[in-house]
Amino acid sequence: MSSPSLTLVVVRHGLTAWNQSGRYQGHRDVPLDLEAARPGLDRLRAWSREHLQGLDAIHCSDLTRCRQTLAHLAPPGVPPHPEPRFDARLRELNFGAYEGKCYAELESDPGYRAWIDGRGERPPPGGESAGELRARLDAWLHALTRDAEAKGDGAYRALVVTHGGVLRELRRRFEAIDFWAAGVTQAEGRHFHLIRHGDAWRCEWSSAVPTPASATR
Repeated sequence: MSSPSLTLVVVRHGLTAWNQSGRYQGHRDVPLDLEAARPGLDRLRAWSREHLQGLDAIHCSDLTRCRQTLAHLAPPGVPPHPEPRFDARLRELNFGAYEGKCYAELESDPGYRAWIDGRGERPPPGGESAGELRARLDAWLHALTRDAEAKGDGAYRALVVTHGGVLRELRRRFEAIDFWAAGVTQAEGRHFHLIRHGDAWRCEWSSAVPTPASATR
């Protein structure tokens, strides 16, 4: 029997008004700016119709902007897609007192500068540290790989709709890219293929989602 494998397509939600104004969103339930988000969502949906057949699971942040993005890609409960699992562990980092503010409003705040210089390891006021983000993603990934192992032989395929910070952390883990250098644009993501080797899961390859136009020529 071959080792269990996991094909994981992780996408960031579409564009919001706060994205456009450079404001920290975090756990604030900001909806999509549907008019501005539509071109990116349409491109992502065209890719998904070709590449997201035979899914075993759909996981989605419980925040509205991710729910709206998922509804554009795979309407919940519409065959052949499984029912989505909405999960607060897939939320963006909680930026606490910085949510709703942009860099220009915060740059002279000593606490904000200390948070930036410390690479988020200390939480912002009322918010969440990078370590707390890693811990909740550890728990989510453990449950996901357990589902993949339960399937046994053959690839387990999952779609995940989430936020920029979660994608940064997954790229840090699977692609060995520094968290702060691993940004992904709205309505884009990464395609990871993982295989279990002994007791550990290892990313064998990854690619951009949707596929860049230059790679399809």
